[in-house]
Amino acid sequence: MSELTMPTTRRRPLDPPEKLTELRQHGALHRMTYADGHQGWLVTGYAAARAVLASPHFSNLTEKQHPPIKAARMNLSDKGKAKLPPGFFLRMDEPEHTRFRKLLTGQFTVRRMKLLEPRIAEIVDARLDAMVAAGGPVDLVQEFALPIPSLVICELLGVPYEDRSSFQQDTKLLASLETEADDALAALGRISAFMYGLIQRKRAQPADDLISGLIETGELNDEELTGVALLLLIAGHETTANMLGLGTYALLTNPDQLAAMRDDPAAVDNGVEELMRYLTIIHLGPIRTALRDVEIEGVTIEAGQTVTLHLPTANRDPSRFAGGDELDLARPAGGHLTFGHGIHQCLGQQLARAEMRIAFPALLRRLPGLRLAVTPEEVPMRSDMSIYGVHRLPVTW
Repeated sequence: MSELTMPTTRRRPLDPPEKLTELRQHGALHRMTYADGHQGWLVTGYAAARAVLASPHFSNLTEKQHPPIKAARMNLSDKGKAKLPPGFFLRMDEPEHTRFRKLLTGQFTVRRMKLLEPRIAEIVDARLDAMVAAGGPVDLVQEFALPIPSLVICELLGVPYEDRSSFQQDTKLLASLETEADDALAALGRISAFMYGLIQRKRAQPADDLISGLIETGELNDEELTGVALLLLIAGHETTANMLGLGTYALLTNPDQLAAMRDDPAAVDNGVEELMRYLTIIHLGPIRTALRDVEIEGVTIEAGQTVTLHLPTANRDPSRFAGGDELDLARPAGGHLTFGHGIHQCLGQQLARAEMRIAFPALLRRLPGLRLAVTPEEVPMRSDMSIYGVHRLPVTW
């Protein structure tokens, strides 16, 4: 399999590339040629992906990794790779990672997210009021899927929502695989400068928000605070926004599943888990590099070799999810890898769940006639982005 390169073309927009599904039938790990010629690995099986994510013998440092596909944004120079602010702990290994993560664990507990639910419901209702007042057709991404998590994370962090247009544009540039490296670094610089300035203002005038709380601990300097805030801001709205957009597209094109989400309150929690498993919007990673020789399912991954986990394929592995290529909101969907696994498992997963559990049913009940305003084939998919989804979702009701 040494000639294998990672396929990204999808014949069906809600399914992984067919080649990867076929590969999974022949094993969980496959030799793969990376964009820079590196001979590494591709993981398509659930158990193997989970084992890599759980192992302490794989690094998440960007400078150790190789790009799995040819993409402008991934063509970063060595000095460009070093531009991430010090507190961007997603790209850290132990023990540095734990230092940052432990400061935030208490901010994202199930209990705290429960306390946020009434405010999330208010934000959802306000967006639906605005949509009804404007009348259809509308782009659901701009009017519903993006504003809800953006406003929630802004309030949680203490970021002025009126500044969203600039950071949303820069976030989009960072997420695009077609953004040239220099443009991506410039966008990162702008959004970092924005967060650094905000932290200075919070030091002078603290408020009841997460950034002020982190400042109060005295554990982090301003550069580290900038990195932490930057990571939370980007992750806090990009991922959930795309799940709301793509999830609605999936439901509108699977009307029996839409009815279950709309009509059965008891189905909502598991239905959200199933949507996350079935769609798995992180479609170009995670990426890890072996720190020593590691054996996974009888295959030796040598020290220094990069491994790309294809989570959309792993999350449909029939050995873990029988009939996993079908969307079934009644399926017990717990245990999926959409939020990752191990020390880097998504810190904000409870917030994302709360937003989706509130937003999907509210949308479908408030607008019972909701439907696509274009054919399914005309909806532009985010194949060109590091996070999958829909660029736009024209709907009416």
